[in-house]
Amino acid sequence: MAGQLTTHVLDTVQGKPADGISITLWALSPDGHDRTILKQTTTNQDGRTDVPLLVDEALQVGSYELVFAVGEYFQKSSLALPQPYFLDQVPIRFGVADGNAHYHVPLLVSPWSYSTYRGS
Repeated sequence: MAGQLTTHVLDTVQGKPADGISITLWALSPDGHDRTILKQTTTNQDGRTDVPLLVDEALQVGSYELVFAVGEYFQKSSLALPQPYFLDQVPIRFGVADGNAHYHVPLLVSPWSYSTYRGS
């Protein structure tokens, strides 16, 4: 089985997939102080990316960070939100221990909270 990294964003306040969220994927140095950009993409109407973020040899053992531009997404919604937004950029740092496994990092988000987990 080839390893891969995927994500999915759900808008929990409106009860729907979050489409049009900009996502940046970073590789982190072992000490976590330096970042290297690996990919920039946007979620589709299903709240997913059109292709996995990383596949096969590109998914290495190590630490990564996904940054989701949720403030920009909620700005485009019909919600009346105070400025500045409580959440703007949501970073999720996570580790990959097995480059041959499937790592799914979903984001459940509202303008005031978010959660994640290792999905399948």
